[in-house]
Amino acid sequence: MLQVQDLAACRGEATLFSGISFSLSRGTALVVSGPNGSGKTTLLRVLAGLTDAMQGTIAWRGAALHGFDPALRAQALFIGHLPALKDELTAEENLASLTSLHGAQSGPAALADALSVWALSRQRALPARVLSQGQRRRLGLARLRLVTRALWLLDEPATALDDTGEAYLNQLIEVKCISIQRNPDRRRAGCRGANGRGEQSRTEHRPLTARRKPRVRCLDRARAKNQDAK
Repeated sequence: MLQVQDLAACRGEATLFSGISFSLSRGTALVVSGPNGSGKTTLLRVLAGLTDAMQGTIAWRGAALHGFDPALRAQALFIGHLPALKDELTAEENLASLTSLHGAQSGPAALADALSVWALSRQRALPARVLSQGQRRRLGLARLRLVTRALWLLDEPATALDDTGEAYLNQLIEVKCISIQRNPDRRRAGCRGANGRGEQSRTEHRPLTARRKPRVRCLDRARAKNQDAK
């Protein structure tokens, strides 16, 4: 579905990463890990077409993409590390606004359901400015139930979530991966680095820990950055 070849990006005159290549088939999850400043967010923004790459190619379902491509825009959902909420709007109004930005129209029942599963029913009519950081994160992620996209690009989605919220996020990702596989494989998958050995993902944030990780791959930006420096 998604093919990336020899991707590189910079910030000013500094190269954040280079030589990034991978391909993702249906039902595959890719975890990008690494220290602050290693280019994780930039990589996701490049994939979403929000930031230009310095070099390299990105193809979606066999077709090369160029910048903010309508073909990928219609199939991808990017959620950044900031919830993108409007403080003066209520939780329900924010959710309705976020889903409409992605071309989805959700009625009151669907909005209420999405808020309920994220334990935000009591906050439905409250302005976003009074919500805690964890509640704001939940609200930003609630659109995952309402917007149908083939590709999710999630930047630090578990930040500020409690254990219950993180468990539900893991469940959503697991179901997403399994539901779009041609031949579902529910066996636990390990992360494999460039050297081909199974290894633990490294990140400064709590990693996703779903019980089943259908075809999970790991891109370790810490190692890639060290290789770039050689």
